[in-house]
Amino acid sequence: MSLPRWVLITPARNEESNLERTIQSVIGQNVHPMKWVIVNDGSTDSTPAIIDRYSAAHDWIERLDMPGHRDRSFAAKAHCVNSALQRIAALPYEVVGNLDADVTFEEQDYLEFLLKKFVEIPDLGVAGTPLLAAGGYDTAKDSFEGENYVAGPCQLFRRKCLEEVGGYVPNKAGGVDWIAVTTARMKGWKTRAFREKRYYHHRSFGTAERGPLSALYSYGEKDYYLGGSFVWEFCRILYRLAKPPRVLGGMALGVGFLSAAIRRVPRAVSPELMHFHRQEQMQKLKAIVKTLMRFKKVDNFSVAARRDEISDGTSRT
Repeated sequence: MSLPRWVLITPARNEESNLERTIQSVIGQNVHPMKWVIVNDGSTDSTPAIIDRYSAAHDWIERLDMPGHRDRSFAAKAHCVNSALQRIAALPYEVVGNLDADVTFEEQDYLEFLLKKFVEIPDLGVAGTPLLAAGGYDTAKDSFEGENYVAGPCQLFRRKCLEEVGGYVPNKAGGVDWIAVTTARMKGWKTRAFREKRYYHHRSFGTAERGPLSALYSYGEKDYYLGGSFVWEFCRILYRLAKPPRVLGGMALGVGFLSAAIRRVPRAVSPELMHFHRQEQMQKLKAIVKTLMRFKKVDNFSVAARRDEISDGTSRT
């Protein structure tokens, strides 16, 4: 099978404790990108030196420097990715990967496996797999985003798809990768996390420079400003009350959502995307209730609503 030509982008800010093993993991893959742009986002540690050491040995690795800044925000990640896309715009690639600087792969054919999916599925816009994170978090078991969502630490986009959604939308509060994937699905692209493989994210999911309760509070805020349904959020809070940290975790999530609602935090999504998102949530909630009524175990991963079940989805097939 002839694989699509592809490139890779990695934003990195003060990642000296993680970046080297990420680079080694990519170098150890069966296939390498035409170009891998590692974006040094104003790092004050040895991150630039690590990039330089490997770019000197591999001509397909390149360092791109962003202006220095004090804060670490998700908008900065979007700016990094979009700047790298401008840098490589002239290259004849068909697939572009966004890879965090704290990710590793156990299997040498991980990226080859995903690239093959773009050949096998013509309308596949975004591809990835579930992830394992520090602390034992597994998105295939512990998240209800499901198989139609591709988590931000490792996302492969068909170039045409990423151009249609407008790249990553800089949003300081977060959700830049979620917005891109959900917009792609709303526009009729398939977005899929393939259960056959995993990668490892060397940080407790969503806790960069935050504790677990603070991270859950932020997730509640994000659920609001990304246009989530109040009904879905209430059910999510009830579900989270039984997960560690018990009770407090669910409370932190709920307080974050309510706080954002009371403050009327500006939503980061269009009315069309919010409507589409809420339809998907209600479709999943109905599927969960039907499963429970049949006294069957809910599979978090496969319960996600299919795109063609959402009335506003525009099918490409």
